[in-house]
Amino acid sequence: MPTTKPYPTTPDGRYFVVAGRLWRTSNPALPPDERQRLVDQLMQARRQVGAARKAGDVDAERSARGAVDQAKRALGERGPAWWTDGAPDLNRRMVANTPYAHWHAGLLEKDLLLDR
Repeated sequence: MPTTKPYPTTPDGRYFVVAGRLWRTSNPALPPDERQRLVDQLMQARRQVGAARKAGDVDAERSARGAVDQAKRALGERGPAWWTDGAPDLNRRMVANTPYAHWHAGLLEKDLLLDR
């Protein structure tokens, strides 16, 4: 069975990178049971979005998207940054345009060398 590479996470653990874009990680200070409860809520809300879209129910889709947003905010993936050192939130920015650019370029270079 083929294995997939996990998305790289910045050295400070604040973001993971998908297609060259930074995405904020969940708050690591959340207790594991609370985090799991919120992830379960998020996945349920995402399923509701899909069902509403399939049914063509615009109001249900809007409500489900609100539930997705609420869960993501509770997880720390949206809203105020969960870190307290005053560093800016770079969520959704292209990694090449951030202070993480050199780190990410090093990962890409290493991947290219490993693929040979």
